[in-house]
Amino acid sequence: MKRIGILSDTHHCFDVPLRRFFSTSDELWHAGDIGAIGLADEISAFKPLRAVYGNIDGGDVRAVYPRCLRFAVEGVDVLMIHIGGYPGRYAPEVLPLLRSCPPKLFVAGHSHILKVVYDPVFQLLHINPGAAGTYGFHKVRTAVRLVIDGGDIRDLEVLELGIRG
Repeated sequence: MKRIGILSDTHHCFDVPLRRFFSTSDELWHAGDIGAIGLADEISAFKPLRAVYGNIDGGDVRAVYPRCLRFAVEGVDVLMIHIGGYPGRYAPEVLPLLRSCPPKLFVAGHSHILKVVYDPVFQLLHINPGAAGTYGFHKVRTAVRLVIDGGDIRDLEVLELGIRG
């Protein structure tokens, strides 16, 4: 069993409310727009980190983290990318990956809008954790945590931090 914290679009922010929410997580997944390598280092010092870079991330972040990451946790195949789209409206570069070998869990960021939806076409769970940072057009800061246990994805919880900034 693994307790997973999922966040995106931190834009240089990993504050006390996020640390509290993720305190029981075994690892954190960041779906891009970290902000700076120093913040990635801070997050990875807090909990083991799997991350992809986003469109605002500079060369320092891109040198360490990939654009797209595929991995397995507890038997669950995971695909993570920053700009991924949504079921029915996936980004063009994601569609070939989904068509050839769909994951069980697809994680994307970028939109700053929290969305968790099952895609019956590709038989996957799509999660966009929204934006955890204080910068952007979103009104509410959000993050997600869940449990992966023997191939099951369960106990999903959402953190809403109220009005950003």
